[in-house]
Amino acid sequence: MAVQHEKRVFGYPSSLTDAPFHYCPGCTHGIAHRLVAEAIDDLRLKEHTVGVASVGCSVFTYNYFNCDMQQASHGRAPAVATGIKRVSPETIVFTYQGDGDLASIGTAEIIHAAARGENITVIFINNTNFGMTGGQMAPTTLPGQKTTTTPLGRDVKKAGYPLRVCELLSALDGPAYLARVSLHSPKEVLRAKKAIRKAFETQVAGAGFSLVEVLSTCPTNWGLPPKKALEYLRDEVAKYYPLGEFRDGPREVEACSTR
Repeated sequence: MAVQHEKRVFGYPSSLTDAPFHYCPGCTHGIAHRLVAEAIDDLRLKEHTVGVASVGCSVFTYNYFNCDMQQASHGRAPAVATGIKRVSPETIVFTYQGDGDLASIGTAEIIHAAARGENITVIFINNTNFGMTGGQMAPTTLPGQKTTTTPLGRDVKKAGYPLRVCELLSALDGPAYLARVSLHSPKEVLRAKKAIRKAFETQVAGAGFSLVEVLSTCPTNWGLPPKKALEYLRDEVAKYYPLGEFRDGPREVEACSTR
């Protein structure tokens, strides 16, 4: 009788280390890590990839990705990534940043990196609060959402409206790929995987700046059990931050004539 060999359909990405994640139970940072690692594996980029860790819940990403990593100051990951990419253009460079890092102290960094069309890939985790430091209001906190600094809910008359980063960057000419995805269901995780891979492919092709905004849960600071946090992500967060691709391909811009 012929021996039937089992086909492996699921495994551990080689671009992740075996270090245990430090994230809170139910947090979807771990899923996002896996999707990034799978994209790096699928495209065979690990040996010439450099990741840039930000400050926030993701500060220890250098422990988890099995590639060269660089730590950046708070909000400065796009600037660090720009320097690495310009010195070593053949290197695949990505940043992994939270909303407190990218959309607050790092707003200028991300806008200007995108405006310049830097050929880097940004993975932007949006969980609508400052997760690491205790759940304070972030630029992405929803209107009416309660945080440790907005116990009655975000009042837009006092704190303004949340930043929609993909929509903001889509007004610029520099980005080549912009997408927003969510991790609230297996179906959306698969869509997120495709978008993250596409972002890396954009960089490999030399097309320019790419960013994937990943809507993620924060059960601890939201004060919800993991299942309820996924429902909140689906019903409230993804409602305010619509999912989809906001740019797919470089924008054609005509240069002004000179005298």
